[in-house]
Amino acid sequence: MLTKKQLDLLEFIHTRMQRDGVPPSFDEMKEALDLRSKSGIHRLITALEERGFIRRLAHRARALEIVKLPDSLEHKTGFTPRVIEGERPDKTPANAMPVESSGAIELPVMGRIAAGVPIAAISEMSHNVSVPQSMVGAGEHYALEVKGDSMIDAGINDGDVVIIRETATADNGEIVVALVEDEEATLKRYRRSGNTIALEAANPAYETRLFRDDQVKVQGRLVGLIRTY
Repeated sequence: MLTKKQLDLLEFIHTRMQRDGVPPSFDEMKEALDLRSKSGIHRLITALEERGFIRRLAHRARALEIVKLPDSLEHKTGFTPRVIEGERPDKTPANAMPVESSGAIELPVMGRIAAGVPIAAISEMSHNVSVPQSMVGAGEHYALEVKGDSMIDAGINDGDVVIIRETATADNGEIVVALVEDEEATLKRYRRSGNTIALEAANPAYETRLFRDDQVKVQGRLVGLIRTY
């Protein structure tokens, strides 16, 4: 059984998806439900996901999908789950590759990385994880298990495994592994302005942290994510 707020949010998301083809933003959800912060929306979405009404999708902007609606909303909105099959192409695309031959590689999981308050710097390998070859591309890579929820608006949840390409540089807006004062490792969005580096969370509950450029070392850039349900 859903609470009134959960039901209101589900109906709002469904209505906007029917109209626009994409879910509303967290700010739009907050305003529609007259909540003071987006953290309340996060709690409602988590509750809806746990009850099987919505699904969060990795690597997608506004990554929400409605799985089902309660009877009261199905009758009201005419929602019917459906499968979109599409048409089979006349011939196989030139660059297509069978899934079984696409290959996978083993990457070391170098411990846990904080997506929240920074934790001790990562240094030891705990185990390996298999990832698709197409996810990593050129360069050296490693994996980290995420601890915390500060990057949840970027689709990165507590317990996810992030795939990191080793690099000492980053462009503004990229999500990086940052080593702060050689002691703390954290996963944040990187922004540089002059001699100041901002490490931004993707959760309104966490403040942006500002450092001198000599206090932060980029140790890698996010290129992929693995989630286990």
